[in-house]
Amino acid sequence: MKKQWLLLLTLIGILILSACSESTIPEGAEGAEGEGTTSPEAAEQEVIYASTTDAVGLSPTMTNDSVSSSVMSQIYENLFERNPETMEIEPQLAESYENTDELTWVIKLKEGIEFQDGTPFNAEAVKYTFEKLIDPATAAPRASLLEPIDTVTAVDETTVEIKTKYPYGPLLAALSHSNAAIISPTADEAQDSMQEPVGTGPFKFTSWNQGDQIVLGKNEDYWDGAPELDKVTYKVVPEVSTAISMLQTGEVNFIDALPSEQLSRVESLENVEVTKKEGTPVYYLTFNHSTERNQNPDFRKAVASAVDRDAFVENLNGLGVRSDSVLGPQVFGYDESADDAGTAYDPEAAKQLVEENGFGDEPIKLLAANRDNFILMAEIVQSQLTEAGFNVEIETMEWATFLDTARAGEYDLTFLSWSNVTSDGSEMLYPNFHSDNIGASNRAQYSNPKFDELVEASRTTVDQEERKNYLAQANQLMLDEDVAIVMYHGVVTAATDQSIQGLQLDPNGQWFLQNVTRE
Repeated sequence: MKKQWLLLLTLIGILILSACSESTIPEGAEGAEGEGTTSPEAAEQEVIYASTTDAVGLSPTMTNDSVSSSVMSQIYENLFERNPETMEIEPQLAESYENTDELTWVIKLKEGIEFQDGTPFNAEAVKYTFEKLIDPATAAPRASLLEPIDTVTAVDETTVEIKTKYPYGPLLAALSHSNAAIISPTADEAQDSMQEPVGTGPFKFTSWNQGDQIVLGKNEDYWDGAPELDKVTYKVVPEVSTAISMLQTGEVNFIDALPSEQLSRVESLENVEVTKKEGTPVYYLTFNHSTERNQNPDFRKAVASAVDRDAFVENLNGLGVRSDSVLGPQVFGYDESADDAGTAYDPEAAKQLVEENGFGDEPIKLLAANRDNFILMAEIVQSQLTEAGFNVEIETMEWATFLDTARAGEYDLTFLSWSNVTSDGSEMLYPNFHSDNIGASNRAQYSNPKFDELVEASRTTVDQEERKNYLAQANQLMLDEDVAIVMYHGVVTAATDQSIQGLQLDPNGQWFLQNVTRE
Protein backbone atom coordinates (compact mmCIF):
# COMPACT_ATOMS: atom_id res chain seq x y z
CA MET A 1 0.00 0.00 0.00
CA LYS A 2 2.83 2.38 0.87
CA LYS A 3 4.49 1.76 -2.52
CA GLN A 4 1.19 2.45 -4.30
CA TRP A 5 0.91 5.85 -2.52
CA LEU A 6 4.50 6.69 -3.48
CA LEU A 7 3.80 5.83 -7.12
CA LEU A 8 0.66 7.96 -7.11
CA LEU A 9 2.47 10.97 -5.62
CA THR A 10 5.23 10.62 -8.23
CA LEU A 11 2.69 10.61 -11.07
CA ILE A 12 0.96 13.71 -9.65
CA GLY A 13 4.32 15.52 -9.40
CA ILE A 14 5.15 14.71 -13.02
CA LEU A 15 1.77 16.07 -14.13
CA ILE A 16 2.26 19.30 -12.17
CA LEU A 17 5.75 19.90 -13.62
CA SER A 18 4.43 19.23 -17.09
CA ALA A 19 1.64 21.76 -16.67
CA CYS A 20 4.00 24.42 -15.33
CA SER A 21 6.34 24.01 -18.26
CA GLU A 22 3.62 24.88 -20.81
CA SER A 23 3.61 28.46 -22.14
CA THR A 24 0.91 30.77 -20.80
CA ILE A 25 1.60 33.37 -23.56
CA PRO A 26 -1.15 33.50 -26.20
CA GLU A 27 -0.28 31.96 -29.54
CA GLY A 28 1.78 34.28 -31.69
CA ALA A 29 2.80 36.48 -28.74
CA GLU A 30 6.17 34.88 -28.03
CA GLY A 31 9.23 36.80 -29.14
CA ALA A 32 12.60 38.16 -28.23
CA GLU A 33 10.98 40.82 -26.03
CA GLY A 34 9.79 38.15 -23.60
CA GLU A 35 6.56 37.74 -21.71
CA GLY A 36 4.54 40.93 -21.14
CA THR A 37 6.51 43.18 -23.50
CA THR A 38 5.20 45.02 -26.55
CA SER A 39 6.82 45.09 -29.95
CA PRO A 40 8.33 48.46 -31.01
CA GLU A 41 5.75 48.83 -33.77
CA ALA A 42 2.92 48.68 -31.22
CA ALA A 43 4.56 50.99 -28.64
CA GLU A 44 2.88 54.35 -28.05
CA GLN A 45 4.61 57.15 -29.94
CA GLU A 46 4.93 60.28 -27.82
CA VAL A 47 6.75 63.59 -28.04
CA ILE A 48 7.45 65.46 -24.80
CA TYR A 49 8.12 69.16 -25.30
CA ALA A 50 9.62 71.31 -22.53
CA SER A 51 8.50 74.92 -22.14
CA THR A 52 9.84 77.36 -19.57
CA THR A 53 6.34 78.78 -19.05
CA ASP A 54 2.79 77.48 -19.10
CA ALA A 55 0.19 78.44 -21.66
CA VAL A 56 -2.05 81.39 -20.85
CA GLY A 57 -5.09 79.67 -22.33
CA LEU A 58 -6.19 77.44 -25.19
CA SER A 59 -8.68 79.58 -27.08
CA PRO A 60 -7.45 81.19 -30.33
CA THR A 61 -9.95 83.97 -29.78
CA MET A 62 -8.83 84.90 -26.28
CA THR A 63 -5.03 84.47 -26.30
CA ASN A 64 -2.10 86.28 -27.83
CA ASP A 65 1.14 84.60 -26.78
CA SER A 66 3.56 82.16 -28.37
CA VAL A 67 3.38 79.49 -25.67
CA SER A 68 -0.38 79.13 -26.00
CA SER A 69 -0.06 79.23 -29.77
CA SER A 70 2.38 76.32 -29.81
CA VAL A 71 -0.32 74.16 -28.22
CA MET A 72 -3.26 75.50 -30.20
CA SER A 73 -1.49 75.09 -33.54
CA GLN A 74 -1.72 71.32 -33.10
CA ILE A 75 -5.44 71.46 -32.20
CA TYR A 76 -6.83 74.16 -34.50
CA GLU A 77 -6.50 75.04 -38.17
CA ASN A 78 -7.03 78.08 -40.38
CA LEU A 79 -8.69 78.77 -43.68
CA PHE A 80 -5.25 79.60 -45.07
CA GLU A 81 -1.62 78.95 -44.13
CA ARG A 82 1.73 80.36 -45.23
CA ASN A 83 4.04 77.91 -46.98
CA PRO A 84 7.25 77.97 -44.87
CA GLU A 85 9.46 77.44 -47.92
CA THR A 86 7.91 79.80 -50.49
CA MET A 87 6.31 82.17 -47.89
CA GLU A 88 3.22 82.20 -50.12
CA ILE A 89 -0.32 82.00 -48.70
CA GLU A 90 -2.05 78.71 -49.52
CA PRO A 91 -5.48 77.20 -48.66
CA GLN A 92 -5.75 74.94 -45.63
CA LEU A 93 -9.39 74.46 -44.54
CA ALA A 94 -10.34 76.59 -47.54
CA GLU A 95 -10.50 75.00 -50.97
CA SER A 96 -10.16 78.21 -52.99
CA TYR A 97 -11.02 81.89 -52.94
CA GLU A 98 -12.03 84.67 -55.31
CA ASN A 99 -11.66 88.43 -54.86
CA THR A 100 -14.79 89.43 -56.79
CA ASP A 101 -14.23 93.13 -56.13
CA GLU A 102 -11.95 95.15 -53.87
CA LEU A 103 -14.33 94.74 -50.91
CA THR A 104 -15.59 91.19 -51.46
CA TRP A 105 -13.89 87.84 -50.86
CA VAL A 106 -15.71 84.59 -51.65
CA ILE A 107 -14.11 81.55 -50.01
CA LYS A 108 -14.99 77.94 -50.85
CA LEU A 109 -14.41 75.48 -48.01
CA LYS A 110 -13.18 71.89 -48.08
CA GLU A 111 -16.00 69.39 -47.63
CA GLY A 112 -16.39 66.48 -45.23
CA ILE A 113 -14.34 67.90 -42.36
CA GLU A 114 -15.50 67.56 -38.75
CA PHE A 115 -14.44 69.20 -35.52
CA GLN A 116 -13.01 66.96 -32.83
CA ASP A 117 -16.41 66.95 -31.09
CA GLY A 118 -18.03 65.42 -34.18
CA THR A 119 -19.83 68.57 -35.31
CA PRO A 120 -19.39 69.71 -38.94
CA PHE A 121 -16.88 72.27 -40.10
CA ASN A 122 -18.87 74.54 -42.39
CA ALA A 123 -19.59 78.12 -43.36
CA GLU A 124 -21.60 78.74 -40.20
CA ALA A 125 -18.58 77.76 -38.08
CA VAL A 126 -16.40 80.23 -39.98
CA LYS A 127 -19.01 82.95 -39.57
CA TYR A 128 -19.30 82.23 -35.83
CA THR A 129 -15.51 82.30 -35.35
CA PHE A 130 -14.88 85.56 -37.14
CA GLU A 131 -17.88 87.39 -35.72
CA LYS A 132 -16.87 86.41 -32.19
CA LEU A 133 -13.30 87.55 -32.79
CA ILE A 134 -14.32 91.04 -33.95
CA ASP A 135 -17.21 91.52 -31.50
CA PRO A 136 -16.19 94.29 -29.03
CA ALA A 137 -17.98 92.39 -26.26
CA THR A 138 -15.51 89.53 -26.68
CA ALA A 139 -12.53 91.81 -26.00
CA ALA A 140 -10.30 89.53 -28.04
CA PRO A 141 -6.64 90.62 -27.80
CA ARG A 142 -6.14 90.10 -31.55
CA ALA A 143 -9.45 91.51 -32.76
CA SER A 144 -7.33 93.87 -34.84
CA LEU A 145 -6.56 90.99 -37.22
CA LEU A 146 -10.05 91.15 -38.67
CA GLU A 147 -10.98 94.72 -37.78
CA PRO A 148 -11.50 95.63 -41.49
CA ILE A 149 -14.24 92.99 -41.88
CA ASP A 150 -17.72 94.43 -42.25
CA THR A 151 -19.85 91.30 -42.70
CA VAL A 152 -19.40 87.53 -42.85
CA THR A 153 -22.12 85.60 -44.67
CA ALA A 154 -22.63 81.84 -44.87
CA VAL A 155 -23.85 81.67 -48.47
CA ASP A 156 -24.29 77.91 -48.26
CA GLU A 157 -22.73 75.00 -46.36
CA THR A 158 -19.33 75.39 -48.03
CA THR A 159 -19.25 79.04 -49.17
CA VAL A 160 -18.34 82.09 -47.10
CA GLU A 161 -18.58 85.67 -48.31
CA ILE A 162 -16.50 88.28 -46.50
CA LYS A 163 -17.10 91.97 -47.12
CA THR A 164 -14.57 94.48 -45.82
CA LYS A 165 -15.10 98.10 -44.83
CA TYR A 166 -12.29 99.13 -47.15
CA PRO A 167 -9.85 97.37 -49.47
CA TYR A 168 -7.76 95.18 -47.18
CA GLY A 169 -4.49 93.93 -48.67
CA PRO A 170 -3.37 91.65 -45.80
CA LEU A 171 -6.69 89.75 -45.46
CA LEU A 172 -5.40 86.31 -46.48
CA ALA A 173 -2.32 86.80 -44.30
CA ALA A 174 -4.60 87.70 -41.39
CA LEU A 175 -6.72 84.60 -41.99
CA SER A 176 -3.55 82.49 -41.76
CA HIS A 177 -2.82 83.76 -38.25
CA SER A 178 -3.21 81.26 -35.40
CA ASN A 179 -5.61 83.62 -33.61
CA ALA A 180 -7.96 83.41 -36.61
CA ALA A 181 -8.16 79.61 -36.36
CA ILE A 182 -11.64 78.15 -36.72
CA ILE A 183 -13.35 77.02 -33.52
CA SER A 184 -16.29 74.67 -32.94
CA PRO A 185 -19.39 76.80 -32.22
CA THR A 186 -21.03 73.91 -30.37
CA ALA A 187 -18.07 73.39 -28.06
CA ASP A 188 -17.48 77.11 -27.58
CA GLU A 189 -21.05 77.65 -26.41
CA ALA A 190 -21.03 74.59 -24.15
CA GLN A 191 -17.70 74.94 -22.34
CA ASP A 192 -14.77 77.19 -21.52
CA SER A 193 -12.58 77.02 -24.62
CA MET A 194 -9.68 78.50 -22.70
CA GLN A 195 -9.61 75.23 -20.74
CA GLU A 196 -11.19 72.72 -23.15
CA PRO A 197 -10.33 73.52 -26.79
CA VAL A 198 -11.98 71.87 -29.81
CA GLY A 199 -10.68 72.34 -33.35
CA THR A 200 -10.23 70.41 -36.59
CA GLY A 201 -6.51 69.68 -36.22
CA PRO A 202 -4.46 66.47 -35.99
CA PHE A 203 -4.36 66.43 -32.18
CA LYS A 204 -7.09 66.92 -29.63
CA PHE A 205 -7.05 68.10 -26.05
CA THR A 206 -6.75 65.50 -23.30
CA SER A 207 -5.83 67.26 -20.05
CA TRP A 208 -4.19 70.30 -18.48
CA ASN A 209 -2.61 70.25 -15.06
CA GLN A 210 -1.82 73.95 -14.82
CA GLY A 211 1.75 74.76 -13.98
CA ASP A 212 2.77 71.19 -14.79
CA GLN A 213 1.74 69.85 -18.19
CA ILE A 214 -0.74 69.83 -21.07
CA VAL A 215 -1.48 66.54 -22.82
CA LEU A 216 -2.85 66.10 -26.35
CA GLY A 217 -3.90 62.87 -28.02
CA LYS A 218 -4.07 61.70 -31.62
CA ASN A 219 -7.16 62.74 -33.58
CA GLU A 220 -7.97 59.37 -35.15
CA ASP A 221 -10.57 61.01 -37.43
CA TYR A 222 -8.36 63.81 -38.70
CA TRP A 223 -9.47 64.77 -42.22
CA ASP A 224 -5.91 64.79 -43.64
CA GLY A 225 -4.93 61.43 -42.15
CA ALA A 226 -4.35 60.58 -38.50
CA PRO A 227 -0.84 61.47 -37.25
CA GLU A 228 1.67 58.79 -36.31
CA LEU A 229 2.14 60.27 -32.85
CA ASP A 230 -0.28 58.98 -30.23
CA LYS A 231 0.46 61.59 -27.60
CA VAL A 232 2.02 65.05 -27.22
CA THR A 233 2.96 66.34 -23.78
CA TYR A 234 3.84 69.96 -23.07
CA LYS A 235 5.83 69.91 -19.85
CA VAL A 236 6.53 73.08 -17.90
CA VAL A 237 10.23 73.21 -16.99
CA PRO A 238 10.94 76.71 -15.63
CA GLU A 239 14.74 76.49 -15.92
CA VAL A 240 16.08 76.08 -19.45
CA SER A 241 19.27 74.45 -18.14
CA THR A 242 17.10 71.79 -16.53
CA ALA A 243 15.19 71.32 -19.78
CA ILE A 244 18.48 70.78 -21.64
CA SER A 245 19.56 68.19 -19.08
CA MET A 246 16.21 66.44 -19.51
CA LEU A 247 16.71 66.50 -23.29
CA GLN A 248 20.09 64.87 -22.80
CA THR A 249 18.69 62.09 -20.62
CA GLY A 250 15.61 61.56 -22.77
CA GLU A 251 13.08 62.80 -20.21
CA VAL A 252 11.96 65.31 -22.84
CA ASN A 253 12.42 65.04 -26.61
CA PHE A 254 12.04 68.59 -27.83
CA ILE A 255 12.84 72.17 -26.83
CA ASP A 256 12.87 75.35 -28.87
CA ALA A 257 13.88 79.03 -28.65
CA LEU A 258 17.36 78.04 -27.52
CA PRO A 259 19.14 80.73 -25.48
CA SER A 260 22.40 81.80 -27.07
CA GLU A 261 24.47 81.09 -23.99
CA GLN A 262 23.32 77.47 -23.99
CA LEU A 263 23.67 76.86 -27.74
CA SER A 264 27.13 75.28 -27.64
CA ARG A 265 26.04 72.96 -24.84
CA VAL A 266 23.02 71.77 -26.81
CA GLU A 267 25.00 71.35 -30.03
CA SER A 268 27.52 69.16 -28.18
CA LEU A 269 24.87 66.59 -27.18
CA GLU A 270 25.39 63.41 -29.20
CA ASN A 271 21.74 62.36 -29.29
CA VAL A 272 20.35 65.79 -30.25
CA GLU A 273 19.80 67.55 -33.56
CA VAL A 274 19.68 71.36 -33.65
CA THR A 275 17.69 73.24 -36.32
CA LYS A 276 18.24 76.97 -36.99
CA LYS A 277 16.36 79.19 -39.42
CA GLU A 278 16.38 82.96 -39.94
CA GLY A 279 12.96 84.04 -38.80
CA THR A 280 10.32 86.72 -38.45
CA PRO A 281 10.46 87.37 -34.67
CA VAL A 282 11.66 90.76 -33.46
CA TYR A 283 12.78 91.67 -29.93
CA TYR A 284 12.79 95.30 -28.90
CA LEU A 285 13.10 97.70 -26.01
CA THR A 286 10.22 100.16 -25.86
CA PHE A 287 8.78 102.93 -23.71
CA ASN A 288 5.48 103.40 -21.98
CA HIS A 289 4.55 106.23 -24.32
CA SER A 290 1.61 107.30 -22.14
CA THR A 291 3.89 108.84 -19.49
CA GLU A 292 5.12 112.43 -19.66
CA ARG A 293 8.81 111.52 -19.28
CA ASN A 294 8.70 108.96 -22.09
CA GLN A 295 6.99 111.46 -24.40
CA ASN A 296 10.12 113.61 -24.19
CA PRO A 297 12.11 112.95 -27.40
CA ASP A 298 15.39 113.77 -25.61
CA PHE A 299 14.70 111.07 -23.01
CA ARG A 300 14.07 108.46 -25.71
CA LYS A 301 17.16 109.65 -27.63
CA ALA A 302 19.28 109.33 -24.50
CA VAL A 303 18.09 105.75 -23.91
CA ALA A 304 18.61 104.79 -27.56
CA SER A 305 22.11 106.31 -27.60
CA ALA A 306 23.10 104.38 -24.46
CA VAL A 307 22.21 100.91 -25.75
CA ASP A 308 24.97 99.05 -27.62
CA ARG A 309 22.97 96.63 -29.72
CA ASP A 310 25.94 95.47 -31.80
CA ALA A 311 27.70 94.22 -28.68
CA PHE A 312 24.52 92.48 -27.56
CA VAL A 313 23.99 90.69 -30.88
CA GLU A 314 27.59 89.48 -30.81
CA ASN A 315 26.70 87.61 -27.61
CA LEU A 316 23.91 85.68 -29.35
CA ASN A 317 26.22 83.16 -31.03
CA GLY A 318 24.54 83.55 -34.38
CA LEU A 319 20.98 83.45 -33.02
CA GLY A 320 20.21 87.08 -33.80
CA VAL A 321 20.23 89.34 -36.86
CA ARG A 322 21.32 92.95 -36.27
CA SER A 323 19.14 95.64 -37.84
CA ASP A 324 17.67 98.93 -36.64
CA SER A 325 14.56 98.27 -38.74
CA VAL A 326 11.42 97.32 -36.84
CA LEU A 327 10.39 95.23 -39.85
CA GLY A 328 12.91 92.42 -40.23
CA PRO A 329 14.44 90.81 -43.33
CA GLN A 330 11.86 88.01 -43.43
CA VAL A 331 8.86 90.35 -43.18
CA PHE A 332 6.84 91.88 -46.01
CA GLY A 333 7.64 95.61 -46.14
CA TYR A 334 11.28 95.34 -45.07
CA ASP A 335 13.69 97.77 -46.74
CA GLU A 336 17.39 97.15 -46.19
CA SER A 337 18.06 100.91 -46.14
CA ALA A 338 16.49 100.93 -42.67
CA ASP A 339 19.13 98.57 -41.26
CA ASP A 340 21.31 101.50 -40.17
CA ALA A 341 18.69 104.24 -40.02
CA GLY A 342 18.12 104.28 -36.25
CA THR A 343 19.87 106.18 -33.47
CA ALA A 344 23.50 105.07 -33.31
CA TYR A 345 25.22 103.92 -30.13
CA ASP A 346 26.88 106.99 -28.62
CA PRO A 347 27.47 106.69 -24.86
CA GLU A 348 28.94 110.18 -24.55
CA ALA A 349 25.87 111.76 -26.18
CA ALA A 350 23.68 109.68 -23.86
CA LYS A 351 25.58 110.89 -20.75
CA GLN A 352 25.32 114.50 -21.87
CA LEU A 353 21.53 114.26 -22.39
CA VAL A 354 21.11 112.60 -18.98
CA GLU A 355 23.16 115.28 -17.20
CA GLU A 356 21.53 118.21 -19.01
CA ASN A 357 17.98 117.02 -18.34
CA GLY A 358 18.37 115.31 -14.96
CA PHE A 359 17.13 112.01 -16.39
CA GLY A 360 19.05 110.10 -13.70
CA ASP A 361 17.14 111.63 -10.81
CA GLU A 362 14.02 109.48 -11.07
CA PRO A 363 14.18 105.65 -11.01
CA ILE A 364 13.23 103.74 -14.15
CA LYS A 365 11.20 100.54 -13.82
CA LEU A 366 12.48 98.10 -16.45
CA LEU A 367 9.94 95.29 -16.79
CA ALA A 368 11.06 91.90 -18.11
CA ALA A 369 9.44 88.49 -18.51
CA ASN A 370 11.17 85.64 -16.68
CA ARG A 371 12.54 84.10 -19.88
CA ASP A 372 16.26 83.72 -20.32
CA ASN A 373 16.64 85.97 -23.37
CA PHE A 374 14.50 88.71 -21.81
CA ILE A 375 16.44 88.57 -18.55
CA LEU A 376 19.73 88.67 -20.48
CA MET A 377 18.57 91.74 -22.42
CA ALA A 378 17.42 93.40 -19.19
CA GLU A 379 20.70 92.83 -17.37
CA ILE A 380 22.84 94.09 -20.26
CA VAL A 381 20.66 97.14 -20.94
CA GLN A 382 20.45 97.96 -17.23
CA SER A 383 24.26 98.02 -17.11
CA GLN A 384 24.51 100.21 -20.22
CA LEU A 385 21.85 102.65 -19.03
CA THR A 386 23.45 102.84 -15.58
CA GLU A 387 26.78 103.71 -17.21
CA ALA A 388 25.03 106.59 -18.98
CA GLY A 389 23.72 107.90 -15.65
CA PHE A 390 20.21 106.43 -15.52
CA ASN A 391 18.82 104.81 -12.35
CA VAL A 392 17.33 101.51 -13.52
CA GLU A 393 15.53 98.86 -11.48
CA ILE A 394 14.63 95.52 -13.09
CA GLU A 395 11.33 93.84 -12.26
CA THR A 396 10.75 90.32 -13.59
CA MET A 397 7.53 88.34 -13.61
CA GLU A 398 5.97 85.17 -14.97
CA TRP A 399 4.90 85.30 -18.63
CA ALA A 400 1.12 85.62 -18.30
CA THR A 401 1.42 88.20 -15.51
CA PHE A 402 4.02 90.09 -17.55
CA LEU A 403 1.64 90.32 -20.53
CA ASP A 404 -1.17 91.69 -18.37
CA THR A 405 1.14 94.17 -16.63
CA ALA A 406 2.57 95.46 -19.90
CA ARG A 407 -0.91 95.73 -21.41
CA ALA A 408 -1.97 97.87 -18.43
CA GLY A 409 1.07 100.14 -18.93
CA GLU A 410 2.48 99.48 -15.46
CA TYR A 411 6.14 100.06 -16.37
CA ASP A 412 8.56 102.68 -17.68
CA LEU A 413 10.62 100.58 -20.10
CA THR A 414 10.06 97.00 -21.15
CA PHE A 415 11.17 94.36 -23.62
CA LEU A 416 8.56 93.09 -26.02
CA SER A 417 8.66 90.60 -28.85
CA TRP A 418 6.50 89.75 -31.83
CA SER A 419 6.76 86.51 -33.75
CA ASN A 420 4.82 88.00 -36.69
CA VAL A 421 2.90 84.86 -37.58
CA THR A 422 1.55 86.44 -40.77
CA SER A 423 5.03 87.65 -41.89
CA ASP A 424 3.33 90.88 -42.99
CA GLY A 425 4.57 94.33 -41.97
CA SER A 426 1.09 95.75 -41.53
CA GLU A 427 0.34 93.00 -39.05
CA MET A 428 3.41 93.98 -37.06
CA LEU A 429 2.89 97.74 -36.96
CA TYR A 430 -0.90 97.85 -36.62
CA PRO A 431 -1.42 95.62 -33.57
CA ASN A 432 1.72 96.73 -31.74
CA PHE A 433 1.82 100.49 -32.33
CA HIS A 434 -1.46 101.80 -33.81
CA SER A 435 -3.51 103.83 -31.34
CA ASP A 436 -6.59 101.67 -32.01
CA ASN A 437 -4.95 98.91 -29.98
CA ILE A 438 -3.86 100.74 -26.83
CA GLY A 439 -5.09 98.64 -23.92
CA ALA A 440 -4.92 95.48 -26.01
CA SER A 441 -1.96 94.48 -28.20
CA ASN A 442 -0.36 97.97 -28.27
CA ARG A 443 1.50 97.47 -25.00
CA ALA A 444 3.82 100.38 -25.84
CA GLN A 445 0.80 102.71 -25.44
CA TYR A 446 2.05 104.53 -28.54
CA SER A 447 -0.21 107.08 -30.25
CA ASN A 448 0.79 109.17 -33.28
CA PRO A 449 -1.79 110.31 -35.87
CA LYS A 450 0.78 110.51 -38.68
CA PHE A 451 1.99 106.98 -37.97
CA ASP A 452 -1.61 105.74 -37.78
CA GLU A 453 -2.34 107.20 -41.22
CA LEU A 454 0.66 105.46 -42.80
CA VAL A 455 -0.20 102.10 -41.27
CA GLU A 456 -3.84 102.43 -42.27
CA ALA A 457 -2.74 103.24 -45.84
CA SER A 458 -0.61 100.07 -45.87
CA ARG A 459 -3.71 98.08 -44.99
CA THR A 460 -6.23 99.74 -47.28
CA THR A 461 -4.75 98.98 -50.66
CA VAL A 462 -4.33 95.70 -52.49
CA ASP A 463 -1.45 97.12 -54.53
CA GLN A 464 1.53 95.40 -52.92
CA GLU A 465 4.13 97.93 -54.08
CA GLU A 466 2.11 100.76 -52.58
CA ARG A 467 1.83 98.79 -49.36
CA LYS A 468 5.62 98.41 -49.21
CA ASN A 469 6.08 102.17 -49.65
CA TYR A 470 3.70 103.04 -46.82
CA LEU A 471 5.30 100.46 -44.55
CA ALA A 472 8.78 101.85 -45.25
CA GLN A 473 7.60 105.35 -44.31
CA ALA A 474 5.96 104.16 -41.09
CA ASN A 475 9.05 102.16 -40.18
CA GLN A 476 11.32 105.17 -40.71
CA LEU A 477 9.06 107.43 -38.63
CA MET A 478 9.46 105.00 -35.73
CA LEU A 479 13.22 105.07 -36.09
CA ASP A 480 13.33 108.88 -36.29
CA GLU A 481 11.32 109.17 -33.07
CA ASP A 482 13.01 106.29 -31.20
CA VAL A 483 9.62 104.68 -30.64
CA ALA A 484 11.25 101.26 -30.18
CA ILE A 485 14.88 100.18 -29.99
CA VAL A 486 15.29 96.92 -31.86
CA MET A 487 17.61 94.56 -29.99
CA TYR A 488 17.63 91.87 -32.68
CA HIS A 489 15.63 89.90 -35.21
CA GLY A 490 15.32 86.29 -34.26
CA VAL A 491 16.77 83.10 -35.62
CA VAL A 492 14.21 80.42 -34.78
CA THR A 493 15.63 77.24 -33.28
CA ALA A 494 14.66 73.77 -32.18
CA ALA A 495 16.58 70.96 -30.51
CA THR A 496 15.14 67.49 -30.85
CA ASP A 497 16.06 63.96 -29.93
CA GLN A 498 17.44 62.26 -33.05
CA SER A 499 14.55 59.82 -32.96
CA ILE A 500 12.19 62.64 -34.03
CA GLN A 501 11.64 62.90 -37.77
CA GLY A 502 9.41 65.23 -39.80
CA LEU A 503 9.21 68.29 -37.53
CA GLN A 504 8.12 71.42 -39.42
CA LEU A 505 9.69 74.62 -38.05
CA ASP A 506 8.36 77.84 -39.57
CA PRO A 507 10.26 81.17 -39.86
CA ASN A 508 7.75 82.66 -37.43
CA GLY A 509 8.85 80.19 -34.74
CA GLN A 510 5.73 78.06 -34.87
CA TRP A 511 6.07 74.32 -35.34
CA PHE A 512 3.77 71.48 -36.30
CA LEU A 513 3.75 67.82 -35.29
CA GLN A 514 1.28 66.38 -37.79
CA ASN A 515 3.97 64.54 -39.79
CA VAL A 516 6.33 63.74 -36.92
CA THR A 517 7.36 60.15 -36.21
CA ARG A 518 9.67 58.58 -33.62
CA GLU A 519 12.24 56.22 -35.12
